[in-house]
Amino acid sequence: MADLAGAGLCLDCGARPNQPAGAPCPACASRRIIRHPELDLLHIAHVDCDAFYASIEKRDDPSIAEKPVIVGGGVRGVVTTACYIARTFGVRSAMPMFKALKACPDAVVVKPNFAKYALAAREVRDIMETLTPLVEPVSIDEAFLDLSGTERLHRKTPAQSLVLLQRAVKREVGITVSIGLSCNKFLAKTASDFDKPNGFSVIGAAEAASVLAPLSVSAIYGVGAVFANRLNMDGLKTIGDLQKADRSALAKRYGDIGLRLADLSHGRDRRAVSASRDTKSVSAETTFNVDIRDIAELEAVLWRLSERAASRMKAKQLAGRVVTLKLKTPDFRTITRRVTLPHSSNLARTLFDAARPLLAENARGRAFRLIGIGYSDLEPASDAAHADLFAVGEDRLRREEQAIDAIRRKFGDGAIALGRSQNWRDYAKKRPDRIKVEDGDADEPD
Repeated sequence: MADLAGAGLCLDCGARPNQPAGAPCPACASRRIIRHPELDLLHIAHVDCDAFYASIEKRDDPSIAEKPVIVGGGVRGVVTTACYIARTFGVRSAMPMFKALKACPDAVVVKPNFAKYALAAREVRDIMETLTPLVEPVSIDEAFLDLSGTERLHRKTPAQSLVLLQRAVKREVGITVSIGLSCNKFLAKTASDFDKPNGFSVIGAAEAASVLAPLSVSAIYGVGAVFANRLNMDGLKTIGDLQKADRSALAKRYGDIGLRLADLSHGRDRRAVSASRDTKSVSAETTFNVDIRDIAELEAVLWRLSERAASRMKAKQLAGRVVTLKLKTPDFRTITRRVTLPHSSNLARTLFDAARPLLAENARGRAFRLIGIGYSDLEPASDAAHADLFAVGEDRLRREEQAIDAIRRKFGDGAIALGRSQNWRDYAKKRPDRIKVEDGDADEPD
């Protein structure tokens, strides 16, 4: 980790001070100096934008820079992200908004602007790609970088290049990023969580096991609350407990996951940084202002979400074989139902028609606070079209939606609508009090 004896690197100016630990940088007098014996040998990094959405909002509105900020929906929505000030009050992502505001009543609530965030994310990505072509996005606000072989190109070690990246993001995008540097992806991701915001942490290969040992098993990616509780019940509370466990016993108890736990607990991760990541699913969802149980109202919203998800599928030139319906009850219980189509599709009508019976089967007079729909099991749309040469009905729908899409691109979304689209618009005008707090669109990568 940082601040061990060895090579030094100033995080503020990039100088390489040789003074003893604790001494300021001779070039800029900063005390933000990282020292580590493996600093110049490591090349895998994890870069994470700090409280990304909230940081963008603070950047664009200096009046809220020193205030607790929550990005998310209204009273019935959920927290999309919270700034670090709000987090000190216990506010967390995915927390119901009413709980967040109870914990932090003075918070400034900002509705999300995903187009703005996507633009900032692209700017950050562009800076990353000036260092290396091996940039693997994990989500909109974080990525892995492999900087092996870049020292000759940039005449700087990977650590020095990452300091420049951190400074460039702050200067050009106006936000901060935290960086973890190590010998593999798991350790780099773990390191980036150690020092936030605007941090830079290192985990060397030689110290990996000892650094990981005191951490909770939930620090391992893929170990959620349910699985962590299962591990805890089995006496495995820390990563150190996993290190002491017999590898074969872990495999017998947990299968392939047990083998992964055995490797990661010792800091072993063979995954390579890959610049290409396939989209696993495309979906759209919305949270209501008030719980809705009327099936006609639910169907009106479902159709609108089907149009949204289908539009994004077409833009990505993808088609899906599996349709997923997501419902959330007032007590936050999530219901997920799936159906496999006879042919891959990216059409709104096909998506809606497949999900409508699932909705009817699971609604049965029950109220819901959220509804979502999406395609998965994806493939290139051209392949799907070829496979559907004999799907006459699908082909007709495709031509119909293509014509509607063309008109909307030229004259706007309101230029033309199918009957169901008009039903949605009539409903939205009639009952604005019940309409969504927020819209969520998601691409789930592998």
